[in-house]
Amino acid sequence: MQNLGFLRFIHPDDRDRLSADVARHLSGDTPNLEVEHRIRHADGTWRWVLLRGTAVRDAQGKATRMAGSQTDVTERKEAEEKLLHDALHDALTGLANRSLFMDRLRQAMAFLQRKPDLRFAVLFLDVDRFKNINESLGHAMGDRLLVSVGKRLLGCIRPGDTVARLGGDEFALLLEDYGAPEDPARCAEHIQAELAPAHDLGGVEVFATASIGIAVAGRGYTRPEELLRDADTAMYRAKQLGRARHAVFHPAMHAHARAQLQLETDLYRALERNELRVAFQPIVSLSTGLIAGCEALVEWQHPKRGRIPPAEFIPAAEETGLILPIGEWVLRESCKAARGFADRLPRGAPVAVSVNLSARQLLRAELLEQVRSALQQSGLEPHRLRLEVTESVIMENAGPASLLLAQIKALGVHLLLDDFGTGYSSLSYLHNFRFDTLKLDRSFVARIDSSSKHAEIVRTIVSLARALGMDVVAEGVETPAQVAQLQMLHCDYAQGYYFARPLEAPQLAGLLESRRSWPLPLAPAAAMAQKRR
Repeated sequence: MQNLGFLRFIHPDDRDRLSADVARHLSGDTPNLEVEHRIRHADGTWRWVLLRGTAVRDAQGKATRMAGSQTDVTERKEAEEKLLHDALHDALTGLANRSLFMDRLRQAMAFLQRKPDLRFAVLFLDVDRFKNINESLGHAMGDRLLVSVGKRLLGCIRPGDTVARLGGDEFALLLEDYGAPEDPARCAEHIQAELAPAHDLGGVEVFATASIGIAVAGRGYTRPEELLRDADTAMYRAKQLGRARHAVFHPAMHAHARAQLQLETDLYRALERNELRVAFQPIVSLSTGLIAGCEALVEWQHPKRGRIPPAEFIPAAEETGLILPIGEWVLRESCKAARGFADRLPRGAPVAVSVNLSARQLLRAELLEQVRSALQQSGLEPHRLRLEVTESVIMENAGPASLLLAQIKALGVHLLLDDFGTGYSSLSYLHNFRFDTLKLDRSFVARIDSSSKHAEIVRTIVSLARALGMDVVAEGVETPAQVAQLQMLHCDYAQGYYFARPLEAPQLAGLLESRRSWPLPLAPAAAMAQKRR
């Protein structure tokens, strides 16, 4: 039997395999022929068929012809291929999934054992503030952004490299057999540049950045999970440094990560163990030297580490979501303390308490009821409560925050825009959210007596606030010269170490009761005259 002309209709990739199987059967090595292959259909497409056959032999055992059948199994093969693809790829972006990524990383590590000079690295990428995009624009828009990010990442790699979506807004890249040691960092910078232009999500433009962690392969790694873990650790370091950047893993990061985990674990217990405290920093009138209000600042009295300032644990509270119960507790305690201050002062004395709101709180509709409840339970007059919101929080959550802040303001509560001048300083925020007070960031105050540029910025902000009927509070005031400059620039109020550090409620109550007046570089009368001019 020599006529194998039908092979010209067989897919080139399957031809040699089919020929070999047929030859083995004809030679008597296999009792039957059963093989799947692709064959060209009359319409020009390729179809999968299952070929079953048996050689018909003469008296000498020589094959004279084949008897059998061909069954079209295209649908089954396509279903199998789809199942295999789906098992190894992300359904949303079409990128490799965690399973396929880890398999390729495992292969690369095995190859490293045979070729020690091989260079490969893992880049772990997390989309910055993706949760805000999801919650403000909806999950459908969030999914569109992930698809867009995935496409741009594919454009940043070479053939042979792997891009995967690990889940949520986390992506990973496997850079294999690269040349220069700085190539992974260059790739991270290239990714940042590619992600920078606006993403068009069906007519809605969204800007997205990413934090990227890099872990470079070496002999110290024995399992692929270790390399991915270290890239993840480096990514968190990039976030801590301010997002929209990359960080390369260093072993010292492990110690930091363990300490951070311990901090978060302790923080979970801090509320139930009554380890948190609210301290109050006085806000002083620059025309009288008297306390006009205070800012509530949460501190943590750790049983082993002692006092932990808010800057060290609030980011962890934000990350874990603990900021929600902590924020509600601070609100209640602050209102209760402020009511106590009012009870010890002459009627009508202008003392208010400022409480900071986090981004997570501003995205929760129950915040309105929490504010209402804190006022009712404490008996504090609404206008004695000032809620502080930073520019960056407003910018990221303008949509959801707008209605909520309007409802809170309708209760009679005052709104304060914190860190004004350091971010976007959009006049639309001042108009749309109807803030009562601007808080001047300490970065301007620190150089106000040595830089005419910063003095002019402060003058402009104060003039703007005055035109809009708003007060101005300067924070971080530490020297008499700064106080004098702020007085001459007509700033209304100030807080900082020049006046007092954060105090416990009884201490502040004592100061209020004594009607303590701080000495001002410009006498009150002179300050008022300056203000009128």
